[in-house]
Amino acid sequence: MTRNPAVRDLRERSARMLDGPDRAPARSYFKAIGLTDEDLRKPLIGIANTWIELMPCNFHLRRLSEHVKAGVREAGGTPLEFNTVAISDGISMGTEGMRTSLISREVIADSIELVARGYLLDGLVAISGCDKTIPGTVMALARVDLPSLMLYGGSIMPGTFRGADVTVQDVFEAVGAYHAGKMDAAALVELESHACPGPGACGGQFTANTMAMAFEVMGISPMSSADVPAMAAQKDTVSREAGRLVMQVLRAGLRPKQIITRESIENAIAAVAASGGSTNAVLHLLAIAQEAGVPLSIDDFDRISERTPLLADLKPGGRFTAVDLHEAGGIRLLARRLLEAGVLHEEAMTVTGRTVGAEAAAARETPGQQVVRPLRAPLKATGGLAILKGNLAPEGCVVKVAGHERTVHRGPARVFDSEEEAFDAVARGTLSAGDVVVIRYEGPMGGPGMREMLAVTAALVGAGLGESVALLTDGRFSGATRGLMAGHVAPEAARGGPIAALRDGDIVSLDVPARRLDVALSDAELAQRLASWEPPAPRYARGVMAKYARLVSSASLGAVTR
Repeated sequence: MTRNPAVRDLRERSARMLDGPDRAPARSYFKAIGLTDEDLRKPLIGIANTWIELMPCNFHLRRLSEHVKAGVREAGGTPLEFNTVAISDGISMGTEGMRTSLISREVIADSIELVARGYLLDGLVAISGCDKTIPGTVMALARVDLPSLMLYGGSIMPGTFRGADVTVQDVFEAVGAYHAGKMDAAALVELESHACPGPGACGGQFTANTMAMAFEVMGISPMSSADVPAMAAQKDTVSREAGRLVMQVLRAGLRPKQIITRESIENAIAAVAASGGSTNAVLHLLAIAQEAGVPLSIDDFDRISERTPLLADLKPGGRFTAVDLHEAGGIRLLARRLLEAGVLHEEAMTVTGRTVGAEAAAARETPGQQVVRPLRAPLKATGGLAILKGNLAPEGCVVKVAGHERTVHRGPARVFDSEEEAFDAVARGTLSAGDVVVIRYEGPMGGPGMREMLAVTAALVGAGLGESVALLTDGRFSGATRGLMAGHVAPEAARGGPIAALRDGDIVSLDVPARRLDVALSDAELAQRLASWEPPAPRYARGVMAKYARLVSSASLGAVTR
């Protein structure tokens, strides 16, 4: 095979696999699937697709990948698509299957890393959709540090139910209303049949759109790509442009670790805080920081949120959907607000080769839009995240403070050792106003997999208890969760954290202004209870679940495997 010196440097990796007489067998395999000598003389660009036929969030990604590949070819590369696993949080929510969701983040990252290293790819485009595919793809990009970018598949359109826009959040909350006798079965079926009208990720500022926004503001996704809806014709154009862009990134030699820096991660955190985004962003950005070798702690989220105004009026706490944000001016508009507020590190580099400040300055605001508030009239003076510590959470826990005014709660603990036990209590109507619902042994190791508690939190809202009870857990919350809820309590119960010592009736206090989560017990009493505590037997003895439980770190460190 004759080498082309003009593109040799762009093929520094793939040339080692394909060039010279000794590599004839490898070329033969590629020719078996239709590649030509001309194809093999070009840089090999991996298209890491998270397509799967088991959920709407990623269902359309094959369509997008075809446009990405066309863009790569037009720009002088040879695209080679491969797939990963993907788990739907929404479908698995409230079941044993939900334990696999966070674990899939690690498997997605591992699989992309293995393919990129195994085939000596020259660059990557990762296409994501549902919650864990988004950070999982970026974790892999940080690990292999090849010229690359992440393309988000986009949001679902809102559904319509009896004249109102709805999302899947409304369906989850309707389950609680049904059990409380506030909605009949026919209405529930009507709602479920209209809430999700086609492919795309959940339509509010839930975890998928939160992480897509974070990574666009971080710079690893091209600006104005993520907020384009999944089924919009413009998404095909955005995908083709992403394919062309990765070749520019390759020629420029720009690497993810030049983009994923302390400054760009702080920009991402500010975007989450300003948009009232999902608490899952804490886990995922901590994980990304570890992969990129960037120092970051859970306390940084509180510091950045405290200086960042809440500006986006987005569901679940607000009025609007991701599609509304796109029509208002998109993520770029929110980035411009952060720039105007002086909280954006404007010199941070993005995958386009321009700084995030330059990208933000190019925003176009739709006249009269109400989704992104002006700086003079924020929804709240500070952002949507708070980190609490105290004798129940020495390593910290995460509270979402967007969308509700209640920031202090004190009441008796109602302790449950699984999500199912807690949901059953809601369904049977045995909880009372003022209670503090405690769900434990659902952490990264204890779950394993740190299930989201949306089925419980939405049922509480649907039952009319959303504003009168509090909830704490060593598990996670969905981005669709609302109310006074403390998640990621660390250390978790399975590691002997103080949450393992709680008993029914203990008085628990959540105080967001003071950043405290405490139980009214002395240190001596807590120590005595924990001294007699014995860890439960692992739920899984073998396989990927057992392996994850043995290797996973604390939620306060991002729940990454070590």
